[in-house]
Amino acid sequence: MTSARAVILSDLETGPELVSVTVDPPRAGEVHVRMAASGICGSDLHLVHGRSNVTFLPAVLGHEGAGVVEEVGPGVTTLQPGDHVVVAMSAPCGSCGPCSRLQPHLCESADRGLQVRGLMPDGTSRVHRDGSPLHPFVGCGTLAEHLVVPEGQLIQVPDDVPLELAALTACGVITGLGAVFNIAEVRPGHTVLVVGCGGVGLSVVQGCRISGAARIVAVDANPARLAVAGRAGATDLVDASNEDMSEAVARLVPGGVDVAFEVVGSAALVGELFDLVRPGGTCVATASYPPGSELSIKPQSLFWDRRLRGCVAGNSIPRRDIPKIMRLYQRGALDLELLAGERWTLDSVLDAFAAAEQGRVPRAVVTM
Repeated sequence: MTSARAVILSDLETGPELVSVTVDPPRAGEVHVRMAASGICGSDLHLVHGRSNVTFLPAVLGHEGAGVVEEVGPGVTTLQPGDHVVVAMSAPCGSCGPCSRLQPHLCESADRGLQVRGLMPDGTSRVHRDGSPLHPFVGCGTLAEHLVVPEGQLIQVPDDVPLELAALTACGVITGLGAVFNIAEVRPGHTVLVVGCGGVGLSVVQGCRISGAARIVAVDANPARLAVAGRAGATDLVDASNEDMSEAVARLVPGGVDVAFEVVGSAALVGELFDLVRPGGTCVATASYPPGSELSIKPQSLFWDRRLRGCVAGNSIPRRDIPKIMRLYQRGALDLELLAGERWTLDSVLDAFAAAEQGRVPRAVVTM
């Protein structure tokens, strides 16, 4: 049994709290990780404000983290103490219907269902407060000093990649790059529109740049984020606080863009972006949308072979895609430092949440 501190959400009125918890030793096929860093993602904010589609309380917040293997349980063969790892949001089973159809991002195994509820494959939790079980958010709970997860949920990363940067690949980066590489399949010469320049949006911008897009139009209502988007590779910047987005984009790209990415989490924006895509183009709804949201699409726009695609964490396979992301970073093609913004310690985690809420940084990073 390990004593640790963790950021939990017991109820929506109380909000996030830094408390003491206990973490059980790893059982068969499980790994104990000493966490080094965790990002605060928009999905964490959705959970805190009651807008999440996966709310199981009391929860350990965080799902974008990296750390060092502390101990392995019986039967673990791919990791050993001292290994640097990213905590992935999924570990496809490889045998269910979607996995057999080469859609592992849609894995519907029983273990995956339990993970989303913050439970281990045996239906129990490894983290407790005062003897009562807690639910690590989507099976991760990375805003904690220690955690235990199944071996398959951990991806080993090179020791020379800073863990506070590697952490961001678990959600924001893999979602943004996956939306570009796996879903939209942006090609050299494409014109693209990216609406929302937080951690995921900036990853989309970088993915489009890496893919050779000729024009990348970035839109945000936060001038500071737009400035970062310019450094990430955006060729045109639209400040939505000062001008109408649709009018500005239509002026910049009169025939419509090849691909548009909605990364704000607004269902209304998805419909607006769909109309800014050229005939035969693609709109990717990249963000997470509040329960009950509905889309409005003009049938005439749909008629001209425009495509609307959804996105589950970039439709990525962590064991395949996180090593690719590491290689992009190591050769200088991907700037993770650009996304990290400011760092906070676990003691100042509430300040980090405030910065994330206010959009003061692309990604608030909490170090343990």
